[in-house]
Amino acid sequence: MKYAPQSVRRIMLQVLVALIPAAAVHIWLFGPGLLTNAAIATTAALAAEALMLRLRGRPLLPELADGSAPVTAVLLAFALPPLVPLWLPAFGVVFAIVFAKHLFGGLGYNPFNPAMVGYVVLLVSFPVEMTQWPVPWDTVSGATPLDHLRTGIAAGATVPELAIAPRFGNIAGAGWEWLSLAVLAGGLWLLHLRVIRIPIPLAVLGSVTVLATVFWLLDPMRFASPAVHLFSGATMLCAFFIATDPVTAATTPRGRILYGLGIGALLWTLRTFGGYPDAVAFAVLLMNMAAPTIDHFTRPSR
Repeated sequence: MKYAPQSVRRIMLQVLVALIPAAAVHIWLFGPGLLTNAAIATTAALAAEALMLRLRGRPLLPELADGSAPVTAVLLAFALPPLVPLWLPAFGVVFAIVFAKHLFGGLGYNPFNPAMVGYVVLLVSFPVEMTQWPVPWDTVSGATPLDHLRTGIAAGATVPELAIAPRFGNIAGAGWEWLSLAVLAGGLWLLHLRVIRIPIPLAVLGSVTVLATVFWLLDPMRFASPAVHLFSGATMLCAFFIATDPVTAATTPRGRILYGLGIGALLWTLRTFGGYPDAVAFAVLLMNMAAPTIDHFTRPSR
């Protein structure tokens, strides 16, 4: 399968368009906070981008107009609770643009996904603000379904006991399953346009599904079903919009598969045994570090 070359600006625009269904569902579930966070983050990202380009002696155009800064801002906004203080998205995205992107040389040279770097900095620095998600269709903030499971299991409760809580729907977190389906629809559209390729999303989702299924069948009282892992939290966003970043992902044919499998395995492992309920950012950043080595050992022979 051949992929026609596309400009960076066109690809970034297509990514933003693909996120529109997910944004609509997000607003339906949690209110307009996503729009506020995205607007603040985008403004701050463009300002930080312009400042760094000026400091580096680079022309503002076309780099300021390539769309990479708004994509970083919007992905970060999706990762933030919708009711965080207004300065939080600005702080996170400025750190992402300055430290995770331009200090490494700008777009194409950054080894780590900037949006995930910004998210991790915010999560580690401001854990209270970053874990207060509202219950869908409500104004009450609390733990996400994944956080509810992790805390409950650690306290000795079983998965079936925890799954009857109002925050759970038919197959996963109430509302979160619809958000995940909207993200999936946008991801499939990007596959149709050949903006992204199938190996990484398939490997991420396949790895999560296999691990979750095996442990769920072994002990359904302690381990959540694969549907919960696939349709609660940011699994779909990770598989189609974050792990597929062409700059920070592995690039060889076999490397993409190994890279995606690694993200999926780390995602499930860190969620199940780690201290953070949704470990997408940590899984992606760890595999960003491994990507050059994966490419080195999976380089096709001439």
